[in-house]
Amino acid sequence: MSFGYRYGPWLAGVAFFGGWEALTRLLGVPEFILPPPSAAIVALVRFWPAIWDNAWITLASTLGGFALAVLLGGVLGIVLGASAMLYHALNPLLVGFNAVPKVALVPVLVMWFGAGAVPATLAAFLLAFFPITVNLAVGISGLEPELADVLRALGASRLDVIRKVGLPRSAPYFFASLKIAIALAFVGAIVSETIASNRGIGYLMISASASFRVPLVFAALLLVACMGVALYAIAAVLERRMTRWVARDPGAAMLV
Repeated sequence: MSFGYRYGPWLAGVAFFGGWEALTRLLGVPEFILPPPSAAIVALVRFWPAIWDNAWITLASTLGGFALAVLLGGVLGIVLGASAMLYHALNPLLVGFNAVPKVALVPVLVMWFGAGAVPATLAAFLLAFFPITVNLAVGISGLEPELADVLRALGASRLDVIRKVGLPRSAPYFFASLKIAIALAFVGAIVSETIASNRGIGYLMISASASFRVPLVFAALLLVACMGVALYAIAAVLERRMTRWVARDPGAAMLV
């Protein structure tokens, strides 16, 4: 493995934050407009107890909504992928539902369930649900008809074809959707917390911005970004372990 491939992400991160720090210092940008990364880190250390008290609420809401999306989205994706008729019948509804801005649904969720963690969890679920369902349905429905016919001729039932061939073939689509869905789940939870909640990273950001404590806002964003990267990395590790037979690494071909 080449040096650039191994350390490229770290070098890119250092270049990004180093350039950000240098530009804000050289241009004299006030911290209440755009703080340098060092100010955000100082705020993260200084206000760590308050930030973490809110961060774990956001993390719990995100993981709850994400788990619900994996469960329900996975089941619906398998059903749609196994039935072309259902796929074509329900696909316009799914696309239309995904086109609805989820931020417009948060006040409705608050009206139904009250302010707090429940609307944040449901908002995370609503954003993460669509990519999981669609990717899994596409993966299963992409099974070649000739292969399905051969398996049925050998005595396999429709369920056997889906379970033994369709699901393994759709695994790359499924894990790719997980990496997208976890980021969207964070977005849904934080958007809900900024609208109606008294705890969470979204609430902390709104409170800090109202008092012009912009470094604290960026400190919270930095922590959310780190949590998102960590969960993305976990999904990537699971993908590599469970889909070794698929070359998913976009840079693998350049390492020959």
